[in-house]
Amino acid sequence: MIDAIAFKFQTGTQWVHLPEKYGNWRGVYNRLRMWAVDGTWERVFTTLMAQADADEDLGWAVSVDSTIVRAHQHAAGARKKGPRPANRPTTPSAGPAVG
Repeated sequence: MIDAIAFKFQTGTQWVHLPEKYGNWRGVYNRLRMWAVDGTWERVFTTLMAQADADEDLGWAVSVDSTIVRAHQHAAGARKKGPRPANRPTTPSAGPAVG
């Protein structure tokens, strides 16, 4: 069961494309959801982290893959509907301040 769940998240495949050797994808999905709801995953990870910390083998690495971080279309710099605002006229500066 854990191998099937790990395979799904390592490959990013859809649940329906889970290989047959792992059994029915609905059963794997339902077990994942049940374990998430009843706190099984939290207990497993807490125990593993405590054991790694006791062995002084706990290190944190954060990685962000920009291919999955997407901006909404409105945040991407697209022009808004409506007329473009007129450019403000530029005026030459008076020069450096005399002090």
